Amino acid sequence: MLDDIIRDNLQIILESIVLIEDRFSKINSAEDLVSSKDGVLMLDAIAMRLQVVGELLKKINKMDKSLLENYPEIEWDKIMRLRDIVSHHYEKVDHEIIYDICKNHIPRLKSTIHEIIEKENS
Repeated sequence: MLDDIIRDNLQIILESIVLIEDRFSKINSAEDLVSSKDGVLMLDAIAMRLQVVGELLKKINKMDKSLLENYPEIEWDKIMRLRDIVSHHYEKVDHEIIYDICKNHIPRLKSTIHEIIEKENS
């Protein structure tokens, strides 16, 4: 059974993922994130939500190290490191990497977070 704080954090992660998906739905290529003011605004908004996801995963991992280890299909350490880059070295955020994350990794992360909530709450 999930701790209430962990469950709440997982729900906030899902909310952030939904916001990322909604914002990313308007993006057709990595260049869309840097080719206009609106694109840069979208990059910033998506990066902020990725930062939230990474921060909450760090908190979850600190509370229960074994939980995330049960789901090795996700590279949790990379998500948490991205949080550090967005927080402390924003000038190094690469729009092509953010595009790749949104296009290829966010759907799997969303599915896995749903799985954790369902499986660990049973």
